[in-house]
Amino acid sequence: MKRTVFFRAEAEADIEEAASWYEKQCAGLGNQFLNEILDMCGRIAVNPGSFPVIHRETRRAVIRRFPFAIYYRIAQETIIVIAVMHGSRHPQKWQQRP
Repeated sequence: MKRTVFFRAEAEADIEEAASWYEKQCAGLGNQFLNEILDMCGRIAVNPGSFPVIHRETRRAVIRRFPFAIYYRIAQETIIVIAVMHGSRHPQKWQQRP
């Protein structure tokens, strides 16, 4: 069963900020970043339990080409993305989000 992926406002802001930064580095790179995020969200939607639990009920899916991870929780019929963060950020940063 494929689930719907819902992004919290903070996660959307994370993605927009990162895509904008990549686009400033090289034209088209921001779109490549967005495509990687969408690809991983598709994988999460199909098989959400395949990624490890890292804190309570929060799971982490690491992006292949970029040093980012998607932090999410599995709800009844949806996936709730809490954060999309760079790997060098302190892990407690996303934990502060409800």
